[in-house]
Amino acid sequence: MNAFNFSISEEIKSLSIPVIGLHINGIGNAENAEFETYKNQEITKLQEIISVSQIEDDVILKGFRDLHEKVGRSNRKYIASPEALLNFIVSKGRLPKINPIVDMYNLISSQSRLALGAHDVIKIVGNVTLRLTKGNESFIPLGKTEPEIVQPGEYAYIDEGNNVICRLEVLQCNQTKITPETTDMFLIIQGNPNTDISYVRSTAARVGDLIQKYCGGIMEMMQPPKREVLA
Repeated sequence: MNAFNFSISEEIKSLSIPVIGLHINGIGNAENAEFETYKNQEITKLQEIISVSQIEDDVILKGFRDLHEKVGRSNRKYIASPEALLNFIVSKGRLPKINPIVDMYNLISSQSRLALGAHDVIKIVGNVTLRLTKGNESFIPLGKTEPEIVQPGEYAYIDEGNNVICRLEVLQCNQTKITPETTDMFLIIQGNPNTDISYVRSTAARVGDLIQKYCGGIMEMMQPPKREVLA
């Protein structure tokens, strides 16, 4: 497996953000009819138990809103990815269809209400650190071609080239997005002060198992500073 490290800065610890990283190498991101059937069945189950009011009252989702307020970001403008996904299911009756790996972690994010996002390791500059932004970082949002100004004081995942690959748990960058050609990925599974690290870890194992089942690969679970290799 290619060398890749993930760390969390000391300044982040006061925010009590539990996070697990997965490094999965040797994956194949091809369309899979069996997964599509499974995904649709699981979305139908979600539709039966979620509503707008439940999303508003959910304790885990509230934890993300509280984090945004703590770092001075508007919850109208910055909506945590699991909340956005659940709102999409309520309004559209489905999840956005991107590619198998993205669809897999979006499904698990919707079910767990944790924030999941993946990045192509080959396109990351060096290693990644979860830290507070200084305001001089480079960030091109997913689907865009021009950089966006990053305000200081946000928590973000930043590589050694000073590129923000994920801003809060709201916006991912365009450069490191997962594509059908991706073979080496870094997957972030993030909670908030309302989630225990054991729940984050079990969700990481669950999404890792799902990806390995349909896409193969060798998985390394990264809970800084501890590391565990799963065959």
